[in-house]
Amino acid sequence: MTQIKLLISDVDGVWTDGTFYKGSDGMEFKRFTVLDGVGIAMARAADLKIALISGRYSPATEHRAKELKIEDVYNGSLNKLPAYEALKEKYNLDDSEIAYIGDDLIDIPVMEKVGVPIAVANAAPEVKAIIKYTTKISGGYGAFREAVAWIIEEKGETDMVMQRMKEKVLNSQE
Repeated sequence: MTQIKLLISDVDGVWTDGTFYKGSDGMEFKRFTVLDGVGIAMARAADLKIALISGRYSPATEHRAKELKIEDVYNGSLNKLPAYEALKEKYNLDDSEIAYIGDDLIDIPVMEKVGVPIAVANAAPEVKAIIKYTTKISGGYGAFREAVAWIIEEKGETDMVMQRMKEKVLNSQE
């Protein structure tokens, strides 16, 4: 666990509860929680890289990722393995250095490769059968943040990350 350097996350079902709203004009809305944004800040404080691989293309996902300054976003990749391999190559990582959080069947091929597969509480049973950790929180309600906190705790870096977070807040001009 101490070797985890990259956390890859699915979006729908992990960052959201899997629901989206679509108007008659085609405008799409998704509900994201600020808790997962805090998870991004925690991951950065722990020097943990973050990437998103979403099976369904969504402008809302793109916008949220941009807002959180997540540069590795694969939006609309049903077959997630090519994106996974590209990330592995980009960061020169082994499977054992990567964690993945997902919730459904299309996540399984990547989850079977990574060192630490993680499922959200409301994940499909087939996903839960192959993972190392299940969040207590369901997707869309802070499950991503919980997964980040768990990785940080398992690496023995909780105190260091909390100190970095505190310093960032105290040094903030906003």
